[in-house]
Amino acid sequence: MGHRRDDVGVPRFYVDAPLAAGTQCELPEEAAHHAVHVLRVRPGEAVTLFNGRGGEYAARVASVHKKKILVSIEEPLAVERESPLHVVLVQGVSSGERMEFTIRKAVELGVAEIRPVLAASSVARPKGERAASRQAHWQRIAISACEQCGRNTVPPVREIGPVPGGAFDEGAQKLLLSPAASLPLSRGLKREKQIVVAAGPEAGFDEREEAAFLKAGFEPVLLGPRVLRTETAALAALAALNALRGDF
Repeated sequence: MGHRRDDVGVPRFYVDAPLAAGTQCELPEEAAHHAVHVLRVRPGEAVTLFNGRGGEYAARVASVHKKKILVSIEEPLAVERESPLHVVLVQGVSSGERMEFTIRKAVELGVAEIRPVLAASSVARPKGERAASRQAHWQRIAISACEQCGRNTVPPVREIGPVPGGAFDEGAQKLLLSPAASLPLSRGLKREKQIVVAAGPEAGFDEREEAAFLKAGFEPVLLGPRVLRTETAALAALAALNALRGDF
């Protein structure tokens, strides 16, 4: 793979297909629409492509025809921007824009995986086909966030599940964000590089759900004396983890 080029401001696009230098590919419809109507790309302009399978590719727009954009791939670049921490976010499903905001910003902050869980107090309660549709929508938001922030590894957004969110690696430290906790996150953090953070929806997790987390090995931790909104809590924890043990 080649060296990193100076591509500040160069548009980035995710392409779910094999990429190789010296070949051409067509941008996906949604990405092409954004490129034409928002970014106003023109033939000859530099772009960056990635497919989530390692590194990124320097490329150039070959042609623009209505909603169809053909891109010439020039060279692979050995670039990764992943956090040294492997953080799984177990997020209580919140409503509408709150959940979308949480996912987008969590990806920017380096989260490795997002597991939405349906809590008793979750206002939004998608099920069946609607739940699958929500998951696909959230995954697209994660991809868009990677395009924006420079990550080449797309964190998976899992299917909506029950509390406490499934099985986790034995070596991971599991933290439950709780305003009732007495231990600050900064003092509760251990040396593990794999961390699971659980954050509740708008009204938090109820007593039964907190008990389920405790049974699963989660330790309650506090993010200061102030009560944080659902879209603030997880992001504050991720930022703190990056500052304490990550790459901030």
